[in-house]
Amino acid sequence: MKGHITRRGKTSWRLKFDVGSDGTGKRQIRYMTVRGKRADAERELARVLNSHHEGTLVEPNKIKVADYIREWLDHSDLSPKTLERYRELAELQIIPHLGNTTLQKLRPLHVSEWHGKLLVSGSKKGGPLSARTVGHAHRVLHRALARACAVEILSRNVAAIIKPPKVEAKEVEILTPEQVKVLVKGLAVDRRRNQTLPLHPLVMVALSTGLRRGELLGLQWGDIDLDKATLKVERSVEETKAGLRLKAPKTKNGRRTITLPASAINGLKVHRTSLRADRLLLGLGREEPDMLVFSTDEGALMSPDGLSKSWRYLTEAFDLPPVMFHALRHTHASALIAAGLDVVTVSRRLGHASPTVTLTVYAHLFQKTDTAAATAIEAALQG
Repeated sequence: MKGHITRRGKTSWRLKFDVGSDGTGKRQIRYMTVRGKRADAERELARVLNSHHEGTLVEPNKIKVADYIREWLDHSDLSPKTLERYRELAELQIIPHLGNTTLQKLRPLHVSEWHGKLLVSGSKKGGPLSARTVGHAHRVLHRALARACAVEILSRNVAAIIKPPKVEAKEVEILTPEQVKVLVKGLAVDRRRNQTLPLHPLVMVALSTGLRRGELLGLQWGDIDLDKATLKVERSVEETKAGLRLKAPKTKNGRRTITLPASAINGLKVHRTSLRADRLLLGLGREEPDMLVFSTDEGALMSPDGLSKSWRYLTEAFDLPPVMFHALRHTHASALIAAGLDVVTVSRRLGHASPTVTLTVYAHLFQKTDTAAATAIEAALQG
């Protein structure tokens, strides 16, 4: 098999190569255009010739990036929430810039230039996008192209060659012990004022367990054993434009059993007593095992976004930093790490896929405990 390179301008080259004969004996000639230096054209020609030799050279087609990504998303097995986010990233960040490019003509240079455009003017209003958001869009493209390679529409994934912009490490937001005291005291006062939204027990469970928003709102009374002081995480609430639904944990480690401290048990007992009193007034019996622990007045699923909105009002009312509700999970994790618990134990309690995830998120906190460990061993050696 032979190939030839012909200059087509200052920075453009045409590749011509023979891929053998078809079923009728007619020779099949392929053409490709490569931009860059002659060395780039030579490398590309060598690559396609080698692909043909190994039987991995894909058949040519003219499908556009936009058409392929939309079709891929339409037939994907992604969860509704993930699919919703992927569609948003595709329509706002990928397709406007790369959509008209033929899929098989997409090159590493295109991906690199696309990153640059997004970082400068990729937002809805034409402003810059953060490196983190660009990275999310890059991962969608990478995953789509990986599928194209798997079904032999593409011979290589150019999004695997060009890496996404580096994201600067950012420490997680937590509440200080003093701020936690202000929060707990303020919630206790609000509880005595008979607030309709059960934020006191909900926040106490969040601080005591490190559960995610959706996991808290997916709790059922059958998951909690107050006598044994345990709580099982079996499901979570997912919110999309289509509404609310219950879903199983993403990983096997997400389904877990957590030991409850006394403060959480007391809060849940008070909450259960209040709910039973309300049900008695309505002529209903005790709660069923599949009833939600935290729900709307009608007993329906609560919105995670609605919870976050109530949390923002709460931080303003108690003059706390404007941290997200997720900061309660980080606060729980930081307390475990400060107490000297090992990373495997912390990871299991948080329901992370692996301890590596825990180390990545809380690396700076483990570094502090490691410094304390060095100080402690030095004191022992000197003693």
